[in-house]
Amino acid sequence: MWRADSSYRYFNDRNNNPYIIKWLLKYNVYAINILIGNNVKVIKMRSEDRALARKQLDKRLDFVRSTDALTRPPRGWIKAIREALGMTTAQIAKRMGVSQPRAVEIEKAEKTGAITLDTLERAARAMDCKLVYAFVPKKPLEQLVEDLARVIAKQRLLITGHSMALEAQSVSTDDEKEQFEQMVRRIVEKAGSDIWKES
Repeated sequence: MWRADSSYRYFNDRNNNPYIIKWLLKYNVYAINILIGNNVKVIKMRSEDRALARKQLDKRLDFVRSTDALTRPPRGWIKAIREALGMTTAQIAKRMGVSQPRAVEIEKAEKTGAITLDTLERAARAMDCKLVYAFVPKKPLEQLVEDLARVIAKQRLLITGHSMALEAQSVSTDDEKEQFEQMVRRIVEKAGSDIWKES
């Protein structure tokens, strides 16, 4: 029996375990949790939810993928923004609550990629900035999954084709292409962690 409560939905399974399904508006997907006693067990995201999540993330990341505007400056964002604001290392250090030599170390750490997100966040706040953090796939997520599905389908069909050749059976080129495309669609539709085992 479903009961609505803002963005949540509640129901019980066959064993009378209460499930909570929360609509994550940010990603337009459902997060499914099962409550057993005081423990919360997260259920795997369904394949259709994963496909929807990929599309939503692709949409959000599309503008970033097509530009180098967010590429880190050679000396790092902290130093670039600090100098543009006319702020000294002593001044940013004071605003961050660290020593001046530590502020210099932080700038060097960002340049070498040895800085933590927490420290970047603190530096951003000290300069009245907002830290933006993202992974930007080289291709859309949907395309990455489809490309992998094509590799897997090709491997599977090679094995099948070899077996059929040994049994003196043959498949026309058109049938083979259709079979390949159907297999790719099936793999993409069910795409989960299993596809990464074969890559």
